Amino acid sequence: MEIAKYIVAFVAIYGFGGLIADGIVPFTARQHLYNPAWPPHAKFHNGQTMLMGIVNGTIALAVLFAFRPLTLPLFLVATAAASVYWVTMVLAPLFPGTAWFDPEFADSSGRPLGLSPQQLLSYLLCGLLIVAVVLALSLG
Repeated sequence: MEIAKYIVAFVAIYGFGGLIADGIVPFTARQHLYNPAWPPHAKFHNGQTMLMGIVNGTIALAVLFAFRPLTLPLFLVATAAASVYWVTMVLAPLFPGTAWFDPEFADSSGRPLGLSPQQLLSYLLCGLLIVAVVLALSLG
């Protein structure tokens, strides 16, 4: 289960990336927290989302590394905590009026494999978590 544990830890650390991308990196922060077109309530929810990624990542890391021995049920709790940010990002476009890009940034943002960077990252990280669970279940 050791390899699976570090895969989940890797994904959990990526939960801190929302703060970095949405609040610090100039190119992406101007599309989010520092976007003058966003009303205050949209920025409120962006702050909520950034903090959710940090809290969920911290919970996952704490469960993975603070409990001895790391049992399968605890591993699955950590995996669930690490997944929340990414699973909710994958599902967010199901709500009406949502989009991966704001219209003013649609042309300037890259589309690796025809996807938005957030979309691609979410799919990859969810896939890694599935691999981690399969490994943990098969290797014990």
